[in-house]
Parts: sequence; C-alpha cells; structure tokens
Amino acid sequence: MKYSRNFYQIRDNNEIFEKLLVESKSIGYFQLPFQDISEIEAYASSIRQSYIVLIGIGGSSLGSKAIFNFLKTSRDFKKQIVFLDTIDPLKIKNELSKIDILDSHFIVISKSGNTVEPISIFKYISDLVTIDKKNCTIISGENTPLFSFSKKKNIKNFILDENIGGRFSVFSVVGLLPLAAVGVRISELLKGCQEVHKSFFNKNFFYDHIINKARFLVENKSRFNNNIIFAYSSIFHYFNKWFVQLWAESLGKQNINGTRQGLTPISLIGPEDQHSFLQLIIDGPRDKTITFLKINNLGVKTTIPTNKEFDIFNLKEVDGITLNNLINLQADSTVESILNERDIPCDVITIDEVDEYNIAILMYRYQLLISCIGSFLQINPYDQPGVEKGKLILRDKLKQK
Repeated sequence: MKYSRNFYQIRDNNEIFEKLLVESKSIGYFQLPFQDISEIEAYASSIRQSYIVLIGIGGSSLGSKAIFNFLKTSRDFKKQIVFLDTIDPLKIKNELSKIDILDSHFIVISKSGNTVEPISIFKYISDLVTIDKKNCTIISGENTPLFSFSKKKNIKNFILDENIGGRFSVFSVVGLLPLAAVGVRISELLKGCQEVHKSFFNKNFFYDHIINKARFLVENKSRFNNNIIFAYSSIFHYFNKWFVQLWAESLGKQNINGTRQGLTPISLIGPEDQHSFLQLIIDGPRDKTITFLKINNLGVKTTIPTNKEFDIFNLKEVDGITLNNLINLQADSTVESILNERDIPCDVITIDEVDEYNIAILMYRYQLLISCIGSFLQINPYDQPGVEKGKLILRDKLKQK
C-alpha cells in the first residue's frame, strides 16, 4: 500500500515563530524600526515649500495618509500634505485647487518606476509647473525608469529596497519623508514599531496577542471569513483604508497546494455605522469577526452643556459629559451588545493618546499579524500576482488606443 497527502495542516505557534525569525532576515519591513533616519530628517528639514504633494498610489500613499490624517486634528502642522493618489480628474482638480502650486514640493513615489497612475499624474503636473531639484523628490526602486529620470534631471532620489513591498513601506522612506517634511516626529513612529517588534520577538505581550489572533482567524476562516475593523473616531478613516489594502492584497492568495485562501476585510467607523452595518452584525449570519478600535484621550474637551430648553428630548443624562466620553460609551455599549450575542468573535484595542507612538504601534502590530496569518495559511503575503494581471491588460489596452 502507498499513501501520500497534500491536505492542509495548521502548524503550531513555535513553528510559525521560527519561520518569521527567518523571514525577518530577508523581508525588509521587519528591520525598518531600527533604521538610521538621520538623512531623511536632514533632507526633510531642507524642504521649504508650504505644501507637500505626494504623487503615488496604493501602498505608496495609504500609509502616510493614514498617519497624517490620524494626527492632524490634534497637531498644528505648519505644512500640509496633499495626496494625489488617483487618476480621477475631478479629485485631482479639487486637490490642486487647495494649494499654491508654485509653493509646493512634489514627492513622486513608484517602486517599479513606471506605474501608470503616478507617472501619468507626474506628467500632468510637469505641464503645470517646471519640475526640478528645487521642488521635487523621487522615491523608487534602483535602476527604474523613474530613478533614471531623477538622475537625468539632477533631482534628489531615495531608493526603496526591493525587499520592501508597497503596503509594508509606511515606515520606510516612502512614509517617513513626506511625514517628516510636515513636522511629524518620525523618531516617535519608529519607537512605537520598536516596542512591538521587541515584544513580539522576545515572546512577550504582543507575541501572545498577535500569534493567537492569527491562529484563531486561520482555524476559523471557513466560518468567520469576514473581518471587520470597527473604529470609533473619524481619524481612523484612512487607517481603515490602509488596513483593507494590507489585509486583502496580502491574504487573497493560493497556498502551496494551489488552494485559494483569503479573508475579507470590512471597514466601519463608529458611531455612524452603528446606524447601518450593526444591524447586519447582530441579526445577520455569523460569518464575521470584529476588532473595535477606541481612543482614551482624543485631546479635545468638548462638553455637552446643560440647557433647559432641551429637556423636552428627555436626554438629560448627556448633560455635562464630554463628546470624547460619549463616543467611548457608545463604543462600550456596542461591544457589550456583541458580547451578549455570545457567538460573534471580537476583540478591543484601546489607544491611550493621539500621537505618533501609538499609531505606529497599531500599524506595525497589523503588519506582524499579516505575516503570522500568511505563515499559518502557507501563502506568500508579500506579493500580489492578481494585481499584476490587471496592470498587464491595461498596458495592452493603452498600446491599442
């Protein structure tokens, strides 16, 4: 009798951990928390323009957009970042209307150096203003067309290492340069990443949380295939978009046996989506997990006043409490309603302050979670072959126009 098999097996935590230790030597994002950022900080401080215009798409912009929009409501940045991350002409027109194009510094990001969207936008911008070393910086892979362009025009360039994928690049020069240029404390971002990295690889607090969550999601992927981020503050809006890209593009793959794998990310913002999607969660099919995001201190002390004219609404309970407390009470109430159902898996991540350190902890935590899930699923979470197929078709269509 002969016997062979190729069916799927869930590996144990120690095996996954050892695999990640090996990956950390070759996959670039693992080492970014410990990089020397002196050149980035020095160059960023030399940029004098009032507007930083980031030209990039997907992973080239979503990470820095998530961090900037998380911080901007609580920080008085002297400069602004404008994100040209779409070829939608209406959006481009609207974004450019907000800036003085002659007082703008353009950071053009494309790892391949010939991505259709950013290069098309860059060409359009170059028709509006003269592009030179005074108002432009290039971030690209080495020896790409965009890198060659920068050398030809004597424009400052930064190389994005080949082993750092776009959606894992937020703590590389891709995210750090534009953020530093507007005044984000990028050293604090890296401190947050270091905290998570050291804790995970020393098998402390973050190790237990990350690897056990990854195991649960993989072991229950057939039942709970939809994974929700339910974030209680609008400042998480672009973090949620970053999460969706990281989750979907990393985990929607075929494994070593050719079996299609994937978990579906869903982005919600509270309390708005309590009045829409929550109904589906509570009374709909049990095919979802939920991660709630809360912030203890939003940094804004907006208090609901006492006003007898409003007694008619019978809501005197809100008098005298802050909106910060009210939104957290709403979050807690939603969490409790989920727990009362007893069959909807959920967890809660509470952030102490709106600052660089805490958003970096959150984002690096999710990058490590993706690596763990990918290892459990026996897929490569760092490539995106499905996306490349569409790019090739677009190139063919452009040639035929």
